[in-house]
Amino acid sequence: QVQLVESGGGLVQAGGSLTLTCTASGRAFSENAKGWFRQASGKEREFVAAISWVGGFTYYLDSVEGRFTISRDNRRNTLTLQMNSLKPEDTAVYFCAAARSGAVTKERRDYVGWGQGTQVTVSA
Repeated sequence: QVQLVESGGGLVQAGGSLTLTCTASGRAFSENAKGWFRQASGKEREFVAAISWVGGFTYYLDSVEGRFTISRDNRRNTLTLQMNSLKPEDTAVYFCAAARSGAVTKERRDYVGWGQGTQVTVSA
């Protein structure tokens, strides 16, 4: 069973940066695509970014394109989301997730393993 643990959330002023890290353990995990989702209070969980198993193919939510960067280290089983130029509307609980296959995907239904989430709060 996949276990995913996020870290790195916190409080930051608008324009600042945060780096989220997700560490995976359990069954073989490195062959899955991985992604980040977020859920703001009272809203649906939404896709933020994803990265394929090989090739480094990435996909981003339009509103974070150019500000956020997703990366992975398969040897260490870690996933990272570098967030720059943060805005108050980025405030949410951020979740990392493992996809069913190695192909990059933004569809929530394609993800089969989830972390518990880490809070990111951006003040104006």
